[in-house]
Formats: sequence, structure tokens, C-alpha cells
Amino acid sequence: MGQLRTSANITQLLGHSVALYKRLEAETGLQTGWKMNGGLRLACNAERWTEVKRQATTAHSFGLDMHLLTPKEAQDLWPLMTIDDLVGAAYLPTDGQANPSDITQSLARGARMSGVKIFEDTPVTRIIVEDGRIRGVETPFGTIECEKVVVCAGQWTRTLAATVGVNVPLVSVEHQYMVTEKIEGVTSTLPTLRDPDRLTYWKEEVGGLVWGGYEPNPKPWAQNGIPEGFHFELLTSDFDHYSQFMEDAIARVPALANAGVKQLINGPESFTPDGNFILGEAPELRNFFVGAGFNAFGIASGGGAGMALAEWVATGAAPYDLWPVDIRRFGPAHRSTDYVRTRTMEAYAKHYTIAWPSEEMKSARPTRRSPLYANLKAAGACFGEKLGWERPNWFAGPGEEPVDRYSYQRPGWFDAVGREHRARGKGVS
Repeated sequence: MGQLRTSANITQLLGHSVALYKRLEAETGLQTGWKMNGGLRLACNAERWTEVKRQATTAHSFGLDMHLLTPKEAQDLWPLMTIDDLVGAAYLPTDGQANPSDITQSLARGARMSGVKIFEDTPVTRIIVEDGRIRGVETPFGTIECEKVVVCAGQWTRTLAATVGVNVPLVSVEHQYMVTEKIEGVTSTLPTLRDPDRLTYWKEEVGGLVWGGYEPNPKPWAQNGIPEGFHFELLTSDFDHYSQFMEDAIARVPALANAGVKQLINGPESFTPDGNFILGEAPELRNFFVGAGFNAFGIASGGGAGMALAEWVATGAAPYDLWPVDIRRFGPAHRSTDYVRTRTMEAYAKHYTIAWPSEEMKSARPTRRSPLYANLKAAGACFGEKLGWERPNWFAGPGEEPVDRYSYQRPGWFDAVGREHRARGKGVS
């Protein structure tokens, strides 16, 4: 349950989830497993430390109390880890963790208490649209008439929405995490831990650790469609693929070397081309709403996303600016499943890489080029991309390679843009 994101409004949305899960047990009588044990984020090099310090400044601007710690202070909070390579860490006391299954059951009870009817094992076989308007949904047990539909069907959403001409750019990716037996020194108050330079995250569970990561070579799943009848199932554990994390993980938490392994869990999860979830009313069909593609942080965002969708359905507008997750941010290029999958694999692999300012995605390019593309390229253009279109960001000088070098100090465009500014100031009247 990490709250901090680069957008203030998405951070606010995640904060709504935390507030909901805090009070949910009192409202429904069902435990959620929520505990506010805080969250640690580590930095193992100078550039990551710069990123973490910027995140702390951002957190403060969002109203979150994020503390910068020395390596020893971080180890005091998480005694099982080594700190030889640490430059520093950040601690967010209001982060926490919860049990997804318990939260689901508690939310369902709360909904029923408010009059909602929930029908399990009831597939929607058709969304009825007549004259461009939603009329209802068909199921094997009858038709439900309605004027609005909200589709929160996870990795099935893209296929279902496509039956009524709505594009939802997401694909399925295998995502694994490991559950250990009890480990001495692991307490129930241990904060969650993110170690992005080692691509891993950690949390306590029943005296053991749950830990996983975001590998640079993710494995797409169901490339030819989700198998008929697949639901509530796990995939075969891929120990060979997961082993790429082990050396770095043991170096960070040496106790892992001798810990018993309960299970390596492998499940399919829906991810999106930019790593943000998809929310809102579809531009192709009025009164068709979507909440999907949660990129493995569905529980963290679920409470806020549910609130936002409810407001959207009731009033016709989002409660505040949610453009980073708005379904309308996608364009024609995202109708291609190959494009979406290729770009999503890159976004997944970047989950824990440093988020450089103005960094451009590299996959599935060039996709859309203007008639001037060749001339601009010959003139030394270094291109960025928007909605599939190649657009020049800056121009390299004679003998310079038009290649982006990302940095918090002087990125690749620094000298070229400086040259342009000097030319404008001295040579333009």
C-alpha cells in the first residue's frame, strides 16, 4: 500500500484507499488485515538518492510526511537487511499493507449492506447497444436492462470492451512473488520495503516474508487469448525465470539464504503501456465506464478508483483531474495489440528503474511518421513520441549523435538547447 506517485491527484486517490481500508472493518465487521506499518524506499547510488530526495520533496507538497534516513536509521527500522551499499533511504509512516482477499470480502459485505446484489459465476455474454446507446447486458440467467455499464473485468476487459467498439489498452503479464516460512527477526511491525536498485520489494506475512520484483525481461501471457474457463487460477511457477532476483535478494537479506520456501506464486496480471491504470468513460461509447489495468497495485488504488468511478458514473465527471489514468489519454496506435504488448513490456521492465525527467519510451518506434520525418532526421533531430507520432525534441549539432542521455544534472539535450538559445538571442531580430 504505497501512496506516493508522481501525480498529486493520483497520490490523493491512493490516500483515499488508505482512509477507506482504515475504517472498513469498523463499518462491515470483517477484518481487512490493514496495518499502517510504514514503508521504506532504499537508494544505493547517488542518482537514485537524488530521485528519492526529489520524491520526498514531492511527498511533502502532497501533504505526506516522508522522512529521509541514513543507512543506519533505515536498518534500525528493518534490522534484517545489509546496508553496505546504501546511500540513504526514505520512510513514509502512513504507508502500510493489507490482505487483498480480506479487503475484497469486506468491500462485498459493505456493498450488500447498502443494497447491492452480487452474482458470482454469472458471465456477461453480450453488452446490448442499440442506436449507439447501452440498453443492457445479457447473461445465461437473463438480461439486465440498464443505461450505464461499468466494466472492471481485469485482464478480460480489453476483449469484452472490444465487442462494443471500445479500446482498452492492456495485456496480461506473468507476475511472481515468493512466500517464505517464518524467519527469526521478522516481526509484525516490520515496514514494507522497496529496493528498486535490486528490483525487489518485501513485506512481512505470518512471521515470514513475501517478496517479489519486476524483472527487465517480463513474460507476456495469453498472447493468443485468455483460455476459456480460466479464472481464480495460478500459473506454473517459473523458478528459472525468478532466479535472476535471488543473488541480489540474498545479498540484501542474508537470512533468505536459509529460509524455507512456502510457495512461489505465479499469476497473470493486466499491465498497461504507460504503467498507469485505466479509468473513466470510454470516448467511443457514452455511459460505458472502465476500471482496469491496475499494474499489480490494484489493492493500493482500488478504494480511490472505486470512489472516482462512482462519482464519474453519478455526475458525468471525475471528482478531480485524473488525466494520468483517464482512458481518453490513449490514441489510435493503442488499438494494435502488438503495439500495446511491446510497449507494455518496456513499461513493466521500467517499474523500478530511475524515472528520469522527460524520459522517452524506446519500444515500438517509429510507428507513425510525418512526411517531414526524413528531413528532420537528416537535420539531426532527436525524436520523442506522442500517441505513436515521432516528434523532434531537439536537434544535435554537426558531428553530434542525436541520442538522449538522461540525467538529473545535464541531460543529452543540454548543450544543443543552450546553443539554440544563444543563437536566438544573438542572431534573431
